[in-house]
Parts: sequence; C-alpha cells; structure tokens
Amino acid sequence: MTESLVKTSLDDSIYTITLARPEKRNAVSDRLLGALEQTLIATPEGTRVIILAAEGKHFCAGLDLTEHQNRDPFGVMQHSQGWHRIFDRLQNGGIPVVSAMQGAVIGGGLELATATHVRVAEPNTIYQLPEGRHGIFVGGGASVRVANLIGPGRMCEMMLTGRIMEADEGQRLGLSHYVVGEGECLNKARQLAERIAENAPMANWAMVSAISRIDNMSSDDGLFVESLTAALTQTSPEVAERIGEFLERKGKGPRT
Repeated sequence: MTESLVKTSLDDSIYTITLARPEKRNAVSDRLLGALEQTLIATPEGTRVIILAAEGKHFCAGLDLTEHQNRDPFGVMQHSQGWHRIFDRLQNGGIPVVSAMQGAVIGGGLELATATHVRVAEPNTIYQLPEGRHGIFVGGGASVRVANLIGPGRMCEMMLTGRIMEADEGQRLGLSHYVVGEGECLNKARQLAERIAENAPMANWAMVSAISRIDNMSSDDGLFVESLTAALTQTSPEVAERIGEFLERKGKGPRT
C-alpha cells in the first residue's frame, strides 16, 4: 500500500518522500494519508533532512472529496484530527522538511505544504482554499498554519472567494520561500536539503521544534524557552569544534 501511493528513497542523510497518485493530482485519500504517516514513522535512523515531493504535474489537489460524502459529524472530526496528527509529525518531528511544489497546491495540499519548513515552488504553482465552494471548512490545520503565514483576514478572503493565488503572490505572502524555473523545484529542494544537512543536528532539531512553539507562547514564556533551547544546543560537543572552525576563518568572509 505504502509503495503504490507514496514512494521513498534515501540518499546519504536525505530522505525523499514522494506522493505518487498523479492520476488524481495527488488528492489526499485515506489510504494516501495512511501511507504518508507510515513513511514518516519509518524515517531511517540518521536522516538529517526530509524532502517532500510529488509525481506528475501537481503537488496536491487537496482532500479526495469522494471519500468525504458519507461521514457523520463525529467521523469528520476524527478524520480532521487524523490529519492534524500526521501533519504535526511532519512539522514537529524534529527533522527539517523541504517541500518541492508544482501545479495545484489546493485545500489540503496547502495544509500539507505549510506543515513543512522550507517551501520551493515552480512558476506554475497555484494556491487555493476552495472549501467555501464545496460548503465545507478546512480540517487539516489551515486555520492555524496558513493563517499564521498570510494572516487570518487574508485566509478568510481566500476561502470566501475561492480565488486562485499565483506563485509570485504566494511567495510574497510566505506560502513559499523560493520560486524557481519550470521543472527545477526538486533540484532546488535537494540543494537546500544538502545545505541544511550540513548544520549540527541538534541545531536543526531546535529550529524546527522550538520556533513554532515559542510563537504560541507569551513573550516571557517564549524568551524562557529560547534560553533553555540555547542551553541545550550551545553545550553540545559539536559546537566547540564548529565555533573553532569559524574563528579560524575570521576575516575570510562568510561561509557559503
């Protein structure tokens, strides 16, 4: 089941997860969601960065609506909480995730993308929250993750109007960090993943684990957790070696 819907590969310390339902524009069925969860649970030991990609012309067209028609209210709530659990594992699993996006990043696809830490888009990437057109509400975390990125007012406007946001506007608003040429998103994601993998693992863990949580705290609590996180990272054995290397390069310009 996992291999037919989600493909994986490991190259050095970079683990690539590829949505493999291109004939359905990688729409998220229950089976696809379960396969994604299993690939995350099975992340190989020593993985430093995850790349999330997709086969075909589209990253993810969102919820598979054919499965949504026959759920009762409690079933919908449980389904939504399942998405939350899996996307939280992606965002807060302690490993940086780089997503490579093209074509449709719609509804649940946008919720999936915004659970990743670094997002690369191609020029044909489009973003949409069409739930209002279907008479439903978001359920995969958009009211938190998307709203945090673009603001609740703009998210509400996107849902009310169902308008399509193009790649350049999406980048300006923070839905992506990079826009690259056609067919280049996966290569760029790989370059970024290799650069991220060079960081100290403890530092990467701290960045992807602490920053979003601090954002949910009061200023005083956030500053306290920042100090605790700094204490954990700056006293790891690798730090002295890295700082020593930096001091040796002093006057030679920034490391690229």
